[in-house]
Amino acid sequence: QVQLVESGGGTAQPGGSLRLSCTASGLTFADYAMGWFRQAPGKEREGVACIHWSGRSTSYVDSVKGRFTISRDHTRKTLYLQMKSLKPEGTAKYYCAALRIATCSASWRYNVNSWGQGTQVTVSS
Repeated sequence: QVQLVESGGGTAQPGGSLRLSCTASGLTFADYAMGWFRQAPGKEREGVACIHWSGRSTSYVDSVKGRFTISRDHTRKTLYLQMKSLKPEGTAKYYCAALRIATCSASWRYNVNSWGQGTQVTVSS
């Protein structure tokens, strides 16, 4: 049974930084691409970032490019999302996702195998 446990959410001021972590168990972590999604109140869940199984390739939604960095540690079976220059519109619940595929193809957002429980990020002054 796949388990994904996120941590690191909280409140930050606009322009601030947060780092999210997601520890995985019950899957061969190194075999699959991983992703981060977010969902703001009243909005659909949005795919924010994806990382190739090897960690050598990444993909981001346009709104976070240059500010967010996705990374993974195979030894720790942990996925990270470093978020900088946070904006109020980044307020959302952030979810870690294990994908069914190994690469961040154009359809990566539609290939989620398992979800974490989510961690809340609030950006406010």
